[in-house]
Amino acid sequence: MKKIVSLLLLLAMVLSLAACGGASKPADTGAQGKVFNIYVWNEEFKGWFEKYYTVPEGITVNWVITPSDGGGYQKKLDEVLPNNTNAAADDRVDLVVAEADYIIKYANSDVTQDVTKIGVTDFSNTYPYTVQAASDANGVVKGVGIQCCPSAMIYRRSIAKDVLGTDDPAQVQAAVNSWANFDAVAAKAKAKGYYMTASDAETYRVFSNNTSAPWVDANNNLQISPEIQAWIAQAEDYSKNGYTINTGIWDQDKNDQMFASGKTMCFFGPAWYFNFCMGNAQDAEKGCSGDWAICEGPQAHFWGGTWLLAATGSDNTEMIADVMNAFINNEELCSNLVEKESQFTNNQKVNNKYAADATYGNAFLGGQNDTAVFAEMAKNIKFENQTIYDQICNEQIQSNMREYFKGTVDKDTAMQNFYKAIKENYPNVNVPQA
Repeated sequence: MKKIVSLLLLLAMVLSLAACGGASKPADTGAQGKVFNIYVWNEEFKGWFEKYYTVPEGITVNWVITPSDGGGYQKKLDEVLPNNTNAAADDRVDLVVAEADYIIKYANSDVTQDVTKIGVTDFSNTYPYTVQAASDANGVVKGVGIQCCPSAMIYRRSIAKDVLGTDDPAQVQAAVNSWANFDAVAAKAKAKGYYMTASDAETYRVFSNNTSAPWVDANNNLQISPEIQAWIAQAEDYSKNGYTINTGIWDQDKNDQMFASGKTMCFFGPAWYFNFCMGNAQDAEKGCSGDWAICEGPQAHFWGGTWLLAATGSDNTEMIADVMNAFINNEELCSNLVEKESQFTNNQKVNNKYAADATYGNAFLGGQNDTAVFAEMAKNIKFENQTIYDQICNEQIQSNMREYFKGTVDKDTAMQNFYKAIKENYPNVNVPQA
């Protein structure tokens, strides 16, 4: 009887602890695996992970890299994640790296798990939209964002001086603070022999991240929001007037405009863009590092971002939690991302520290404190009207409309090709008929 009473008392204590917050502690995760599999679409996160995260002794990290072009990375995830629980221990996916265009697809799926149950519970320093993006429709948090990505207008100081008479960020911002003003500056730039942008899709993300309607409505009908239509009209106008180059957002012709010999005034992107994608501008011989600055531009927006999701079936949940907590709450790690990688982290405390530091500046931007600029811009980020269809829709509208801008096809044919591409990728989506 004494043993029974003791067991009942012990059970009562356990239940009491759980009710008082014991449930916030990591659940019993059982035996942990020896191989930690991370699925990514490029090597950006891999570089930071290997520099700043200390892998626990006895664990081997395996990187599976699948490029995202044409939805390739998503197809890889869709192939392996549903069967992850039944995979051999060393083959199980542990950490899934995802970006904004499809984060909600995997956050709202059973292939990812609640990270609060494995020990990730402190989101106090993160930006709210990054938690929203990694949560399912019921508010269950499936991962963490390791970047906040307010996107800026990145401009050549020397060209701005020639076109506007100043390279001061505040004065340049005043000159481009609306689309009407931006278009007026584009005309001035053309008159001076410059391009306003180096791709007809350069401003696309500014419009697409401010849409008033999702790509696919509640009845599975494809729809083109007024904001996407406004981008099409602007890109058409810029193409006809020679304000831009008809090339893709990642194409070499655009990248060549980043050299010192380039004739383009404006590019758009977050911290990851000018650090990860503007290598030509930083080229030791042909580049023009220091001849750049940033301002908000015509409209606040964000572009992309990197989220870490916990794969269902992982046998390395302790390390998943440790990695996630490190990239959002370890101030030394986050400070390294700012100081050494020029990133805008998902830790407001760290970002605000550098934003308030009058001695801190980015040499690429001529000493401008980009963290201070992004800290203000981050207040205006909206994560609205996102769908699981966004990556393909965003890619296809740009590539199909470019054929029209270049004169390869007429506008109606370009739109029909767009509808066809969407139907091929998403048979369940209803597209307009010819």
